[in-house]
Amino acid sequence: MEIIDSLQVTQDKTLKYFDIEDDTKLSSRYGPGKWTVKEILHHLKDAETVLYERIRRIITQPKSVLWAFNPDDWSKQLQYKDLSLSVAKNVYSSCRDAVIELAKNHYQQDGHLEFIHSVTGLRTLKDEMDKVAYHNESHLKQIEKALEGDQ
Repeated sequence: MEIIDSLQVTQDKTLKYFDIEDDTKLSSRYGPGKWTVKEILHHLKDAETVLYERIRRIITQPKSVLWAFNPDDWSKQLQYKDLSLSVAKNVYSSCRDAVIELAKNHYQQDGHLEFIHSVTGLRTLKDEMDKVAYHNESHLKQIEKALEGDQ
C-alpha cells in the first residue's frame, strides 16, 4: 500500500534528524521568525501523538467531533527549546509505528469512516492517515531548508 510506504519513508527520514547533536544546526530556521529545527522535531512528535489519538477515535467512535490544537501554543507552553530530543525521538517513533500498524489494518477496510474536525469539517479516516504522511513531509522540507542555510 502506498500509504504504508509514505509513512515509513517519512519516518526514516525524520528519525535521522532527531540525532543531530550540533546546537547550531538545531537552532537553524527555515525563514525569519520561523521555528528552529529542534522546534519542528518536537512539533512532529506532538503532532504524531495527536494524529495517532485521532485515528484511534475515528476507528472506535466514528462521527465524533475532534478538536484542533494550536501548535504555537504547544511550542511555547511545553517549552520545546528545553525538551529532550532523545525522548521526543522515542515518542515519535513509537507513535509512527502504531500509526503504520493501524494503517495496515484499517486504511482500506475502514478508510470511509467519517469524523468532524473542529476547523476543517467533515473528513475520513483515510484523509487523516494521509495527513500523517504529508504533514511530516512538509516539515521535512522545512528542516532541509533550514539546514541548507546553515552550511
